[in-house]
Amino acid sequence: MPASPPKRGTIEKNLAQPDDGTRQLLQWGASILGSGIVAGILLVTVLGGFSPTGASTNTGWFALIVTLMCLPFGGLLLGLGVAKWFRNRRLARLR
Repeated sequence: MPASPPKRGTIEKNLAQPDDGTRQLLQWGASILGSGIVAGILLVTVLGGFSPTGASTNTGWFALIVTLMCLPFGGLLLGLGVAKWFRNRRLARLR
């Protein structure tokens, strides 16, 4: 018996990239990095700034902690997402 043709939508489904978390890494990395940048800008402009001994106000200390936590973590998440995105692009070209 001859093989039946594939059902409609099967080919498109096979060509689609699997959800490997790249989009989530990019979204969360960018949002965490953006939060750190906003907290840093607020620290310098609105919350009294900082000196070599630390922030000037209690809220400034909180913004400094958020900035120093979000910038490296968000940068690493965003960097991993970009690396996965480039890898997925390269793999899609090889198919």
